Amino acid sequence: MRFDLLTIFPEFFSGPFDYGILKRARTTGLVEIAMHDLRSFTHDRHRTVDDRPFGGGEGMVLKAQPIYDAIRSLHLAPKQERVQKQETVILLSAQGKPFSQPLAQELAATERVVIVCGRYEGVDERVNEMLCDREISIGDYVLSGGELAAAVIVDAVVRLLPGALGNPDSSRFESFGADDSGEHETAEDGVPRSTYGAGGLLDYPHYTRPAEFMGVPIPQALASGDHEAIRRWRRRMALKKTLENRPDLLEKIVISDEDREILADLRRYGA
Repeated sequence: MRFDLLTIFPEFFSGPFDYGILKRARTTGLVEIAMHDLRSFTHDRHRTVDDRPFGGGEGMVLKAQPIYDAIRSLHLAPKQERVQKQETVILLSAQGKPFSQPLAQELAATERVVIVCGRYEGVDERVNEMLCDREISIGDYVLSGGELAAAVIVDAVVRLLPGALGNPDSSRFESFGADDSGEHETAEDGVPRSTYGAGGLLDYPHYTRPAEFMGVPIPQALASGDHEAIRRWRRRMALKKTLENRPDLLEKIVISDEDREILADLRRYGA
């Protein structure tokens, strides 16, 4: 898989992509990430990439021409053929659709992703209309530029590629994972997969050794060795985390009768 990042600060990415999973994925050839300096595609001696907005207002707007020339230099398929060619061009902006785990999974199934990093007050809208396939935002807040958002998207997508993680199931059974298909599977440690599946919820809390830290022990269910007790505890804690931090997710998943009982109990007693 290949990422092409269009930016006025290509040096920004020398840090985020040089550690951990992303570094390993690049070193092994699983993914290729190329940065393209938009100033290299300007045609004036000042290498101007921005200008004042028509109609007045604060700030500056990234010009269309450098971005147009940069995208053309990548020799992508025409816009109407990109789905077939497994290519996509993304504009990052605060006005875009929210980035999500399902979208990360969709992008992981493509072969080439081009990301235009917005900056200043934004990008000339003709770039979006003529060149981009989708407009994405990573959250309901405003960043100084799209570089941070691009790094987030690349990380979220690359970790979903087969071979990127040491344990391939790590990306299946976690927060926002809709995969409950492992209900009858058994993990290497003998614990049924049903104790892992998030099913669209936030992940349950995790603990490791020692079993007691600063006088606080791990939950009794996790030390019981009873797989069914572990499953029930993990499901309850996942529902509790989701109810407390992201109740909106509960409207997007299939709720079982058991889940309804747990949620009713949590709303009643909060524990």
